[in-house]
Amino acid sequence: MDTRKVILAVFSVVLVFRLAESFGYAEEDLASEERLWDFYERWRSHHTVSRSLAEKHERFNVFKENLKHIHKVNHKDKPYKLKLNSFADMTNHEFLQHYGGSKVSHYRMLRGQRQGTGSMHEDTSKLPSSVDWRKNGAVTGIKDQGKCGSCWAFSTVAAVEGINKIKTGELISLSEQELVDCDSDNHGCNGGLMEDAFNFIKQIGGLTSENTYPYRAKEEPCDSNKMNSPVVNIDGYEMVPENDENALMKAVANQPVSIAMDAGGKDLQFYSEASF
Repeated sequence: MDTRKVILAVFSVVLVFRLAESFGYAEEDLASEERLWDFYERWRSHHTVSRSLAEKHERFNVFKENLKHIHKVNHKDKPYKLKLNSFADMTNHEFLQHYGGSKVSHYRMLRGQRQGTGSMHEDTSKLPSSVDWRKNGAVTGIKDQGKCGSCWAFSTVAAVEGINKIKTGELISLSEQELVDCDSDNHGCNGGLMEDAFNFIKQIGGLTSENTYPYRAKEEPCDSNKMNSPVVNIDGYEMVPENDENALMKAVANQPVSIAMDAGGKDLQFYSEASF
């Protein structure tokens, strides 16, 4: 059997959410309150966002402030750009409540310090100037976790999908729902840790495909019948040493890694692309 080890780099709070389709604006859309309201209505129609009349006025105020923030940030000398997306009439607090529910920091404190491991890529010497694993076919299409704190499951699955493609040449979309429903060491839509999910995959003999066990964006009873057809297994995982950017570069140069990131701040809510 091929040796397939996933790499895990943990920082703070996992956030894996859909890259929502952006909706462009022009300078004149910000020229007056009337123009902003008209633009808000067009944005709602584009994203099929339904609001009551009373709620529309409240949400318009949120939308207006978010749009002004995006416009202001994009005129600064930042290494990234923001765009208006389907989260545009949500406050940052609401956004994090709905899409930032992995609670990695919480579960890390309960479990204690993460365990160190060896690194199979420690001796990597020639690092590329950049790497995009999407172009190498090791990343599946964009997935949407919905309003479920299953970020940990998506991060886990993406790493397993990537290393399986590298080792076998086949990219298979795997089941996050199997982890949400069946991994009792984690907490379904209430968060979890990726290393526990990797251990679960190893112990049960692999994950089944997304087609066999499709995502539902909610925690349901474990379907053991669907678990009986695993398609990808791993033999373990390794941790990137903490606060070691060089070790992280070596890992990423060799395979996609599973990461957790601090999702706080309004900019990530509207992040679109790097602008070097």
